[in-house]
Amino acid sequence: QVQLVESGGGLVQAGGSLRLSCAASGSGSSIATMGWYRQAPGKQRELAAIITSGGSTNYVDSVKGRFTISRDYAKNTVYLQMNSLKPEDTALYYCNVVVQVGALKYSYWGQGTQVTVSS
Repeated sequence: QVQLVESGGGLVQAGGSLRLSCAASGSGSSIATMGWYRQAPGKQRELAAIITSGGSTNYVDSVKGRFTISRDYAKNTVYLQMNSLKPEDTALYYCNVVVQVGALKYSYWGQGTQVTVSS
């Protein structure tokens, strides 16, 4: 069983920055991907950024050039540095970890951290 602890959300003015963190415990070395999803009120949850075990990254178009995802392999922690924040980035941000055990993959979610960007 994997436990995820998120931190770093908050209220910031447009143009500001925030850094989200998500620490995973109980997974050992079997983490395949770590990512951040977000869900704004009235909208579906979407992938914001993801990083693989090999370090490859992918971002939703709306955050490219502003957000950077990184990973500390020793600490099993994923970070999301968010710069030049816009009001439309306001959402509940969820950490997601996919663990691979043999041919099976297991997905785990954090409790969510609120990011609010004021105009």
